[in-house]
Amino acid sequence: MSTATRTNHEIDYLIRGEEMQCVEIELDPTETAIAEAGAFMMMDEGVQMETIFGDGRGQEKGFFGKLMSAGKRVLTGESLFMTAFTNTAQGKKKVLFASPYPGKIIPIDLQLLGGKMICQKDAFLCAAKGVAVGIEFQKRLGTGLFGGEGFIMQKLEGDGLAFVHAGGHVMERELQPGELLKIDTGCIVAFTPSCDYDIQFVGGIKNTLFGGEGLFFATLRGPGKVWIQSLPISRLAGRILAYGTYKRKEEGSLLGGFGNLLDGDGV
Repeated sequence: MSTATRTNHEIDYLIRGEEMQCVEIELDPTETAIAEAGAFMMMDEGVQMETIFGDGRGQEKGFFGKLMSAGKRVLTGESLFMTAFTNTAQGKKKVLFASPYPGKIIPIDLQLLGGKMICQKDAFLCAAKGVAVGIEFQKRLGTGLFGGEGFIMQKLEGDGLAFVHAGGHVMERELQPGELLKIDTGCIVAFTPSCDYDIQFVGGIKNTLFGGEGLFFATLRGPGKVWIQSLPISRLAGRILAYGTYKRKEEGSLLGGFGNLLDGDGV
C-alpha cells in the first residue's frame, strides 16, 4: 500500500471464498465504508448503518447537487441511494459485503492507478468513504452504439480502496504502449483511463452470419491495465433463460425425452 497521504478513509480487508466471494472490511474507530444497496452481508456490533443520497463522496453542495450525483448513478443501473457503514465503537469492527453472482471480487487501489478507474455499469460493490461513483460517457458514436456497454459506464474516482465484482474467472493484463487487445464486449470488467477503448467490426460474411460471437469486438490499446471476466452475467442469464424456456435436446441420451419422466421433469 502506498505511503502517500490519502484523503479517503484507509481500510483493511480480506477477501473470503472461491466461487461465491465476500469481502471482509476492518474499520478502525470513525472509519466508514460505502456500498451498493443489497451488497451488505453482516457486521459487528458497534457498526452503524446509514443510507446516503449521492455518489458516496459526500461533497455535493445542497439537495440539487446530491440529486444530480445520485441521478448519474441511476444511468448506470444503480440505485439512487448508497449505504454507509461507520465504526462508532472504540475497537476495530468488521463489516462484510457479498458478491451478487458467482465470480471474483477485485480490490482496486485508486491511489496506485492515477485516482480513476472505468468499469462496466454494474461492477461496483463497495469502497472506502470518499470514493466517488459516477458515470463515464463514451465519446465515440460507434463505441456507444455497438460497444456492448452502451454510451455510459461507471467511473470510480478517489485515492482509496474500491471493490468491483466480476463473473467467472478474472484475468488482469498490463498493456504496453500501442499493444492492442481484442475482447468480447461483455467480458470487460474495468480498465484504466490511459487505455484507448473502441470497437472493431468482426468482418467476413461467415463470421458475421454464423460466428455466434456478435458483430463487433471491443478493443483496448495500451498503455494501461485491464481486468477481464470469463463469464459476463448477461451470458449466464441468457443461458439460464434459454434452458428454462426451451425443451432440452437430450443430446447423447438413448432415452431422449422419456428420460425427463424418469428424473421427474416434464417432457
